[in-house]
Amino acid sequence: MLRRLPRRPLPPPPAARSAVTAVPLSHAALGPAGPRPPLVLLHGLFGSRGSLQTVANALARRSGSQVLTLDARNHGGSPHSPVMTYEAMSLDVQQLLARLGVPKCILLGHSMGGKTAMALALQRPDLVERLISVDISPVSTTLVSEFSAYISAMKSVNIPAGLSRSAARQLADSQLSPVVQHPQLRQFLLTNLVEVEGHYVWRVNLEAISHHLEDIMSFPVFHKPYPGPTLFLGGSNSPYISSKDYPEIQRLFPKADIQFIEGAGHIVHQDKFEDFITAVLNFLPPP
Repeated sequence: MLRRLPRRPLPPPPAARSAVTAVPLSHAALGPAGPRPPLVLLHGLFGSRGSLQTVANALARRSGSQVLTLDARNHGGSPHSPVMTYEAMSLDVQQLLARLGVPKCILLGHSMGGKTAMALALQRPDLVERLISVDISPVSTTLVSEFSAYISAMKSVNIPAGLSRSAARQLADSQLSPVVQHPQLRQFLLTNLVEVEGHYVWRVNLEAISHHLEDIMSFPVFHKPYPGPTLFLGGSNSPYISSKDYPEIQRLFPKADIQFIEGAGHIVHQDKFEDFITAVLNFLPPP
């Protein structure tokens, strides 16, 4: 079995949601601060800030805005925590903005990151000038069993010590393939396989993700809408934004514009990169 990454001990799960504790997120900044608020990019489940690096590079270069990428809790280089709710993930981003002295930002989140971005905008609209939710809406996603199977498959991967990185990835790929049948998805999951002291481990906190999978697939209840401009940018070949979601989108985001990029699936920014970047640039406010 793979060993979990060593990590500093964190407080036990809070007794009440109001007592959620933020963790200091691993992050990087591209470009100097400009006249516009910085763009903050939030990745999806099993991703990391590297998942959106190509997007970040293009937006920093072509928008003239500073772009911040970050790792969500239990992902990438950010600390592990037993708590994995949108309230907690939103608080992490709020703490990072405060630490960096960012009074207002433009949030762009994909999938789980989109739900974190929506939760933050609904909780703290004063911090969010504009919001872009990529291929996700503020409703429950009915793929819990699918992701649960992926987590079980990842937990069962067994790699002997001493293998080269390429050999380890190849072995893990073959062990995942009976359950995770799409090669592209396997390669994405394998970005989380890292070597620590000669052993290969998953850097994502599979226990916390597994425990909170229903939280991640659902969305918290909010009553007060976010008043700022919002773009829901979906892939035309993806089921994650559906016409049945429109009433809830309009209720929570009355200034929402819903667009679909033709020929793109769930990973919109990978499937149709140029169309995606153009749509984001067109939505940004003038400098």
